[in-house]
Amino acid sequence: MNLKRIFGTLLTILGIIGLVYSALEFTRGSDFTRSLIVYLILGIIFFFTGIGLIRSTSDSSKM
Repeated sequence: MNLKRIFGTLLTILGIIGLVYSALEFTRGSDFTRSLIVYLILGIIFFFTGIGLIRSTSDSSKM
């Protein structure tokens, strides 16, 4: 089991959730612009960090 790949997948999913949540709140016309910006920035950071972890982890199975 590769822990880096699982953690990368988890970060990517959290990033997608943050991006979708901020987009939905933006389209609803929410007045909480500071929180929307925070959710957007955290979503971007989590998403790209997760993608980077997944890409940098090599697939090597020992048999």
